[in-house]
Amino acid sequence: MLGGVTSLLLLGQANAASIDCSYCEAWNKDQAPFQIYGNTYYVGPHGLSAVLITSAQGHVLIDGALPQSAPLIAKHVEQLGFKMSDVKVILNSHTHFDHAGGIAELQKLSGAKVIASDKAAPVLRSGQVGPDDPQVGHLLPFPGVGNVEALGRRASIAVGTLKLSVIHTPGHSPGGTSWLWQSCEAGRCLNMLYSDSLNAVADSQFKYSGDARYPTAAKDLISSMEAVAAAPCDVLITAHPELSGVWATIDEQGKGDRAKLNDPAACKRYVETTKQRLEQRLASEKADKK
Repeated sequence: MLGGVTSLLLLGQANAASIDCSYCEAWNKDQAPFQIYGNTYYVGPHGLSAVLITSAQGHVLIDGALPQSAPLIAKHVEQLGFKMSDVKVILNSHTHFDHAGGIAELQKLSGAKVIASDKAAPVLRSGQVGPDDPQVGHLLPFPGVGNVEALGRRASIAVGTLKLSVIHTPGHSPGGTSWLWQSCEAGRCLNMLYSDSLNAVADSQFKYSGDARYPTAAKDLISSMEAVAAAPCDVLITAHPELSGVWATIDEQGKGDRAKLNDPAACKRYVETTKQRLEQRLASEKADKK
């Protein structure tokens, strides 16, 4: 197993194009992988979530973090005793370089199919967000993904016995998507929710209070918050892990009281926090107009 991990790590280091940004080094700090619950595992770096959901028929990976995160994610998958070649589907929360940047390399390492929302799929293919993204002014391009399948009207994705329900959560980006599934442990099943970002973050030119490039951004974000708040949610995993409070429970060695991650109120708290941030942003934009 060690030889396989080393080979994957060296291959990823040789092929993954790094992105340099002010937060990138901290985001990509190594984090020991750990079991979240049942067949769900955290395999991302410390600052950017990537989640592996396993089954005997194949695995699902959500998010790829930065381009330079791909070798870490692959290493973590194998450290847990799984094979990258058994990853059959890769999903994405939203198409920014810090969550989609590693997907192209992870697809090469696994041969997996990448599935994304209809608005996200062309961005993944090109590696460049469109002018309707609220952060377009300061987002960096990332490696384009060669084989991306659009979700279309599908309400769920299945790999063997795994079934992940789609929750469309646009607003932070036009094609944002959250994912819901169940994981079981010792006969007890919990609802796992991987939430896309619900924060109203934008460049200096974009206005959530009204922008012709994405006029429904605020409305979409509110609808996304409502969808996450209404979803069955025992364990919340956020695209930026600190937003769900995971590091208050789990340390950098992957040790901690996993039982505390079961928090049915977490999704509603997250929504309330992001709702307040949207209200603050709208008030700030209104004040700037005066």
